[in-house]
Amino acid sequence: MQIKDKISAGFLIIGDEILSGRTIDLNLNFLAKNLSELGINLNEVRVVRDVEEEIVKAVKDLSLRYDYVFTSGGIGPTHDDITSASIAKAFDDQLILNTTAKEILFNYYGSENVNDARLKMAYIPSTATLLDNPISSAPGFCIKNVFVMAGIPKIFQAMFESSKKKLTFGKKMLTKEIVINLTESVIAKEFGDLQLQYPQVIMGSYPFDGGTSLVFRSTNKNILEISTNQMLIIIDGINPKSIIKIS
Repeated sequence: MQIKDKISAGFLIIGDEILSGRTIDLNLNFLAKNLSELGINLNEVRVVRDVEEEIVKAVKDLSLRYDYVFTSGGIGPTHDDITSASIAKAFDDQLILNTTAKEILFNYYGSENVNDARLKMAYIPSTATLLDNPISSAPGFCIKNVFVMAGIPKIFQAMFESSKKKLTFGKKMLTKEIVINLTESVIAKEFGDLQLQYPQVIMGSYPFDGGTSLVFRSTNKNILEISTNQMLIIIDGINPKSIIKIS
């Protein structure tokens, strides 16, 4: 398995139902966690309406910016499911009836039960490869560096498992956390100075009721340990009894 130092990804969530608040997106958290496990950094998330021009523009842009792009939503049987056609247009490809996808639908539903609406889910860009869908059969697809998947969470997750076979993994991001009972403002300057000293480490401060969580992330284990220990020394100098947890 090939592993690179840095692999980036973007996520495009497609659907009026997300923007209207009728549907709560559950795929972002799943994708972020699973990409992190593979050493792939999710750097950007966008949400667009079921509008062809917006989908085309977003796909083109994200595809150029990142190593991989994942999309969710808009590949079902209804009139507003226009993701497949929009992505074909984004890559100057043709949307065609994929014979393998058609056969999958016929085998799952029975040919007598595949009407025009269901058959729509077998129309795929001509240069795309299919992503398995063991949940409801209708496949997702991959075209260039874009992975096109369903919006329904359990199907999205199944398609992501299929997409993993096509991914190059990156170095896994390691994490350390220091939880203190101090407010952010007390350690803000020192924390900022430490970030400047160790640019290889991504440092974040997350306040909660009763204290602050300081999170350190890096692919370099030694630098991660050194920067975290340096922060512990700083905290000890401010208030040695303020540390709640180190993990």
